[in-house]
Amino acid sequence: MAEEIRRNMALFPISIVMKLTDLSARQIRYYEEQGLIKPARNKGNQRIFSLNDIDRLLEIKEYIDQGVNIAGIKSIYNQNRKKEPNVIPKKKEITTDRRDLTDEEVHRLLKQELLHSKSISKEKVSLIQGELARFFRS
Repeated sequence: MAEEIRRNMALFPISIVMKLTDLSARQIRYYEEQGLIKPARNKGNQRIFSLNDIDRLLEIKEYIDQGVNIAGIKSIYNQNRKKEPNVIPKKKEITTDRRDLTDEEVHRLLKQELLHSKSISKEKVSLIQGELARFFRS
């Protein structure tokens, strides 16, 4: 349960997501317009992405590379949603009631996610580690 909460925690701005996924901002916004992803928004109404959002974007990119169109991708996700009725819904907005995490807590959570996650493929881990390496002190 705690791992799912960490994976749904919105931490990444679109600039980082663009580097991690190799997608343009326009592509990411288009996928959001099509309802394929639903990133959280901060107080300034900027998109903030979670690790699950990044994984979803990488899946979408793979489907597109395989020649699946947007309607096909929507169909795939709708079928998966029907098969998994107990999926925990993701919060759409960051609430102000929630305590803000300190930089130290964010670093610790990200480090735990990268070092202990078995659900991320090695390719995704190395991509995320490469981008996030600048946040961790030696």
